Amino acid sequence: MVAVKQQFQQDSQSAARAIVERLDRSDNEGQPGRARSGADLSVGFLLWPKFPLLSLAGFCDALRHAADLGDQSRPLRCAWEIVGLPNESVESSCGVSVQPQTVLPPPRQFDYLVTIGGLLPYLDAVDKRYWDYLSQAADSGVPLIGMCTGSFVLAKAGLMEGRVACVHSFHLDDYRRLFPGLRVTCNSDYLIDGDRITCAGGVSVIELASRLISLHCGADRASKVIHQMTVSRQGGSSFVERRRALGYLTVDNFNIRHAIVLMEENLEAPLNISVIAKMIGISVRQLERAFLSETGMPPKAFYRSMRLRYARWLLLNTDKLITTIAYECGFADSAHFIRDVKEIYGMTPGKLRASINQKAE
Repeated sequence: MVAVKQQFQQDSQSAARAIVERLDRSDNEGQPGRARSGADLSVGFLLWPKFPLLSLAGFCDALRHAADLGDQSRPLRCAWEIVGLPNESVESSCGVSVQPQTVLPPPRQFDYLVTIGGLLPYLDAVDKRYWDYLSQAADSGVPLIGMCTGSFVLAKAGLMEGRVACVHSFHLDDYRRLFPGLRVTCNSDYLIDGDRITCAGGVSVIELASRLISLHCGADRASKVIHQMTVSRQGGSSFVERRRALGYLTVDNFNIRHAIVLMEENLEAPLNISVIAKMIGISVRQLERAFLSETGMPPKAFYRSMRLRYARWLLLNTDKLITTIAYECGFADSAHFIRDVKEIYGMTPGKLRASINQKAE
């Protein structure tokens, strides 16, 4: 019995190593680096007093797994550093202190500047230079991420005007009370609103990090993060679930990768293609040409195909009602959904689900 258990453990370890090796081999090393550091993705972290340590560790560990082959942890594909003031350490909410690695460098060296907020009573307990640095980053066109109560920090800095913030339901009333003129939601784990990204915190930071890694480094890098960090969530339309359903399309064009991320983020309420083009910063015509060149279909058709693939996966892998699946995949009513599924897959959603169940028996 002991020998069988040991063999099972060895087989499991070998299988895990094989998965990581396959993901590393499939990595597209020819993709152009986007980060100003020379890496594909460069992230700076600005910590607020009493910040949650999990948010920093989770995001950094995701970057670490994506950055190198195997488990070597060299910052090759991704670069990250904690920025702050000299001779200063920031105490997390659990009491562990973290010392900045770099003294407020030019923010343009980062692809993203992540502000991890802390306990709300400490919102103002920072040096004025922190607020100035955020404004400097925004003026430089660096996308800003407000993590946990980092959304409060960005709002207080005047950097969330005309933007929607994603906050944890626990802090929803706090945000509305402090910033009554700003829009806010708690119905998602994170929200990408142009060059402002907000995240509710917790394990959601790993999903957000994986999204950005997929955008800048490729889907296989994101897949490796999910595998290595054993991210698994039951139910809900999480990043992990959608990745499993939609597969991993590898494209070289950065604008296409950005558009696909936005599409995946908005399956339930599909964005207009003109809105996607505006959020990326290109014209609709440029986006259409890029999609035709990379995928062989216009963006609207690609978006529809993505929603139907996800719908098929939900039909075959969940017991959700067909009406529920239709709404989750962005269809206004069941009639349109049934018609489109039949057009693509040759049978209605009900028959498609039944055919799989019959095969399983």
